[in-house]
This record gives sequence, structure tokens and C-alpha cells, in this order.
Amino acid sequence: MKKERRYKTSHLLEDQYEPGSGKRVLKNLRGIKRKREMDREEVLAQLRAFEEVTKIYGAQHKFTEKDICDIHKIWLGKIYSWAGQYRSVNISKGGFSFAAAREIPKLMGEFERDVLYKYTPCCSSSQDEMALALAIVHVELVLIHPFREGNGRMSRVLAILMALQGGLPVLDFGSIQGKKKAKYFAAVRAGLSRDYRLMTEIFKGVIKRTVRKFSSMS
Repeated sequence: MKKERRYKTSHLLEDQYEPGSGKRVLKNLRGIKRKREMDREEVLAQLRAFEEVTKIYGAQHKFTEKDICDIHKIWLGKIYSWAGQYRSVNISKGGFSFAAAREIPKLMGEFERDVLYKYTPCCSSSQDEMALALAIVHVELVLIHPFREGNGRMSRVLAILMALQGGLPVLDFGSIQGKKKAKYFAAVRAGLSRDYRLMTEIFKGVIKRTVRKFSSMS
């Protein structure tokens, strides 16, 4: 059976695939054709980018729309020519459509004004308040899905940077896998009606797991 593509998209520039990849790898600057190789390159690039961005964005930094684009470019700029730029294709996954491409600049402006300005820097001493802030920022950014690739991972990086601002260790998202992914996607969908309760509970679990893991190592 033919594997389903990661996203269904409209056919514009960003929707071109690397020749010889069987439409499994997006056209890239390195000419990579195998999905497994691309997955590995993206992970390695993300690890390198994380080291860089933790030096750029400190505990008192208020994140902006530009920061989101800059972090995405730092991560994927050597792999995709469009890294750090808003997508110009409409995308959907599992029958769920993310924000229309034409609306992204406006939505990201609102995201900066109404969400990032309010919830960053994330310096609350209460883990419950921090979980709520992380949930709101995460859900709203995922729903916009501003980039052609890497939106979920980009949103997790932002959550980690926010958690670091609040004095937490690097968040461990390892619990969101298997059957729990369905709960995660349900939490994202609930955000369409500004219901962040499910995602807040997920982040409470992530924080608890992270703190417990860090305590056992110290």
C-alpha cells in the first residue's frame, strides 16, 4: 500500500519534491532523495539550532513573529530555500485543514500581539500557570502552521525556550507518543474554540515528567 504523504497541499513552489524521491522528500538544497536520510538531517540540524537559539533568547526575552521565522531559518536554512518564510500552499492532515496560506501574515501578527506579548517571557513560579501559558502558545502556533514543514517541532522548540525562561529544565515530550498522540491532536482541535484545557493537562504531564527525570539525574 502506498504510504500517505505527510501533508496534502496545493501545488505551488513549496510543493515540489526532490526528483527521484518518489514524492516523499521535499525539494531541498542538499539534493537528498531518501526520507530516512532527510529525517536524520533535520534532527541533527535541530540539535545544532537549539544550542544556538538558547544563547540568543534569554530569560527576559519577549518573543515576536520575527523570532519564530528566525528560529525556523536557523534550523532549516541550510536544507530548504524557503526556511523562515511563511508557506504559500494550503495544507491539511488527516482531514484537518490548517490556516489558509493567504491568512498567515495577519494571523501571525495577531499571534504576536495577543499571545506572545501576553505569555512571554514565561516567568511564572506556578507550574500550573506555566502549563496554561505553554498550552495556549503551542496550540495557537500549531493551528496557524505558518511553515511548509517543521511546524510541530518548531512549536515544541518555542515551548522549551519558554520553559527555560521559567526555570524549568529542557522539556521532555517523550510521553506524547502512541495512543497519546490522539489526545494531543484532540487538544489542538479544541483550540479552535479557545478551549485549552486538554492541552494544559498535556503540558502539566510534560512538566511533571521533565522535573521527575531531572531530579533523578541530580
